[in-house]
Amino acid sequence: MISAPNASNRPFFAAKDIVPFYLEHSPKIFPQTRGVCAPVVDLMKALKGLKYDGKYLHNLISKNLGGLKLHDTLTNVVIPTFDVKKLQPIKLSYYQKKTSTVLDAQLSDICISTSAAPAYFPAHSFENKNEQGEDSEEFNLIDGGIAVNNPALVAISEVTKQIIRQNPDFDPVKPMDYNRFLVISIGTGSNRSEQKYNAKMTSKWGIISSLYYDNQLKGDGASVDVTTDENLKKISRSWSKFTEETSLPVSINQLRTVVPTRKHSKGLQSYCPRKRNSENPMPKSKDQ
Repeated sequence: MISAPNASNRPFFAAKDIVPFYLEHSPKIFPQTRGVCAPVVDLMKALKGLKYDGKYLHNLISKNLGGLKLHDTLTNVVIPTFDVKKLQPIKLSYYQKKTSTVLDAQLSDICISTSAAPAYFPAHSFENKNEQGEDSEEFNLIDGGIAVNNPALVAISEVTKQIIRQNPDFDPVKPMDYNRFLVISIGTGSNRSEQKYNAKMTSKWGIISSLYYDNQLKGDGASVDVTTDENLKKISRSWSKFTEETSLPVSINQLRTVVPTRKHSKGLQSYCPRKRNSENPMPKSKDQ
């Protein structure tokens, strides 16, 4: 949503708005079951069907994005989804819509689709017509993480294809010259293993025990949908600490070997200008 334009053709949301937006809306997107019976109720819901109906999330996205389409984005984006009817991944890309305008869907449909995590939110179905309004295609989409565990690789693949096709947005470099690529993967941190279980304990589990994961202890910060006031404050504090401490380790992947190299953000800060000022400039596109 930070790539969507507002009336002034500027980002609809700035990066600084992400945390306040999440703190305000996440309790309604992920409503929590209260009371001493909450774990049992949550378990029964999980066995019965979806954890959330997604109505608030869908209305929120539709209200903010309106009729904006994929071609309206301020940056070149590629958003992975998975079509449960065709049983194949669907990449909704700024570049791809140029060759297949039927993929130029509304951003609201795209965002709802890519956030439709199985067991959490319902799959999203919509139909989109091409630019001429002659042909249409039906989409039945869920979260792309089902087929794409590494979205950064999808972005690299998309850029590589554009270089092969000699897209003028990019410098003429060899498509496999990954030393010319700078990938900045921004996540939400990681949670240390709590080591709550071992082989002796899990060997006695039945079907119910195997399906149910108790995350109501100190690992709440690692869950995507624990929206208690205490946990939201904890996440916000963790993020503030992360952004303030420049010595926190980050990972720079060596793309030839795909082996993560431990670096520090101070090193990354000095690394980026060197890449920009080198004799071989980075590929230029509106992604940057």
